[in-house]
Amino acid sequence: MRRSSPKVLAVLLVSALIPAVPAAAAEPPAIVVQNNATQPVFSRADAVKQTVYVEVAGTDSDHDGRPDRVAVDILRPKETEQGLKVPTIMEASPYYAGIDFTVPNHVVDVDENGNPVPTLRSSQARPEPLVFDGYYDNYFLPRGYAVALVENLGSGRATGCPTTGDVNETAGPKAAIDWLNGRAKGFDEAGNPVSATWSTGNVGMIGTSYNGTLPNAVATTGVEGLKTIVPIAAISSWYDYYRANGGVVAPGGYQGEDADVLAKAVLTRQGKEICRPVMDALTAAQDRITGDYSAFWDARNYLNDVHKVRASVFVVHGLNDWNVKTKQFAQWFDRVRTPKKIWLHMSGHRDPWSLRAREWFRQLHGWFDHFLYGLDSGILREPAADVETAPGVWGQHRTWPLPGAVPVHLWPGSGGKLGLLPKPALARESFTDQKERTAEQLAAAAPGPDPNRLAWVTSALPADVRISGTPTVTVRASLRDGASPYLTALLVDYGTDARPTGASVPAGETWCYGESVPGDSGCLVLRNHALAETPFKVVTRGWLDVRNRHSAARTDPIRPGRTYSFTWDLQPNDYVFKQGHRIGLVLLSTDRDFTLRYPPGTVVEVSPGHSSIRLPVVFGRIR
Repeated sequence: MRRSSPKVLAVLLVSALIPAVPAAAAEPPAIVVQNNATQPVFSRADAVKQTVYVEVAGTDSDHDGRPDRVAVDILRPKETEQGLKVPTIMEASPYYAGIDFTVPNHVVDVDENGNPVPTLRSSQARPEPLVFDGYYDNYFLPRGYAVALVENLGSGRATGCPTTGDVNETAGPKAAIDWLNGRAKGFDEAGNPVSATWSTGNVGMIGTSYNGTLPNAVATTGVEGLKTIVPIAAISSWYDYYRANGGVVAPGGYQGEDADVLAKAVLTRQGKEICRPVMDALTAAQDRITGDYSAFWDARNYLNDVHKVRASVFVVHGLNDWNVKTKQFAQWFDRVRTPKKIWLHMSGHRDPWSLRAREWFRQLHGWFDHFLYGLDSGILREPAADVETAPGVWGQHRTWPLPGAVPVHLWPGSGGKLGLLPKPALARESFTDQKERTAEQLAAAAPGPDPNRLAWVTSALPADVRISGTPTVTVRASLRDGASPYLTALLVDYGTDARPTGASVPAGETWCYGESVPGDSGCLVLRNHALAETPFKVVTRGWLDVRNRHSAARTDPIRPGRTYSFTWDLQPNDYVFKQGHRIGLVLLSTDRDFTLRYPPGTVVEVSPGHSSIRLPVVFGRIR
């Protein structure tokens, strides 16, 4: 072994005696902001994946003596392991584990007392609901956001039981927000405690349909940390999803579905038999006989607590959505008092991102940057309302309904005419209820006579007429010789035109919006509305159970043959009747696709001269 020289030993001794100079501490990673917008500088491919089971303190919906838990799947930039703190975009859903297709809908053919006719029981199962393709991870994670997917109570890996919209279901995603802010317990799969040390605590909730309804629900708790919500095609009151003005009314496309059916369909947890008493209680409490508003529905009405909402609200809804009807967005947007914005498109029950993708990403990016990162993105200086008035034609407005919309009455008259001036008609008109033909089929034959409905139409319009808001109808009528308690009003546009069908077609262009990863290209095939030329369109409709003429919460039987004045609302809309077209009012009883179907034969006798429809008409700017 070689020995060191004295000189080398001296150098080593001096080096040992001189204190080491510490290296400069590395700066933690940070987001990059240019032009007041977060930039895509983090890798989606290298993101950290994590699953946390969050305890829902104070909630034991399956009554097993233990707090419920929800599973939260998280994707976040790897730099969060090195000190980067990021906000979270959250989507809560009961659908991640799929649904039970075998759950049958309720019978909608009923006897004169409203009881189901057993021999006609339907075995129709609800198709899988639309859950739009994920783009949060590809687009937002590289810009410094985490993405969290929360399985709702009773679904997938969660415990507890689904209860269709009440406080139990609200508690799950709220607990996930509490965990992101250090206020709730979280555990890994092995049961070890987990903390969200990487979280800023700021959360934005987003989703479509049920996934958009949960943000509304959670926002009404006022939970600290929820800075914004983006409810798309979302429910604000479950009564208005399964009922209307005292009547049992189905969501479009799902005749016979109700609160219990939906809860059973999303009950996908292990050991779901524990939830049987909860499901039975839903069936008993929802009341498909009277359709009255009750404590059951009041517990599922988020409008009761809208004053507690502290998060900003970006509402998106389809003007042709007959699943989650337009009343849901209109009453919510009207009552929210925080910063708010709205998009209304001409499609149905869907997210609009493939129809106006670039503008959607621009506005949504600016919205999240402003409320989750506090950047001055300029989004709040833009008009609050974006409304599609023709396929691919959008206008921007200060708010919605459009400022300047005023009520205009149209009055039925003799000869099937609908006009601006009341023309008292001495003769009464009548029709007989039936349940075989759809409302569209009954409307198609107007303005000619039909034994099963009444119809009145205007003359050809001298100019475009735009409505923006909620139409209402008043009908003076009597009902006799039958069991159906329903009155249904249709507002119809008569005039041949190329109209959106609710479907979409490829636009011939692919746009890449985010980082590509295996199984997800981060690209989108842009689409346009599918159009079909039709001679008319049912613009909107509304329903009334005449026994609830005074209140949705109270059944007051009518006397057969006695004349009453009935007033009810149609679904809100924003629509342009084109020059040369005619506006029609069609009145019927049973709406085959929506209402219960009582035995046919009810005779409805109407006084046209004492009836009218009130439209919210916009004067001046049409587009």
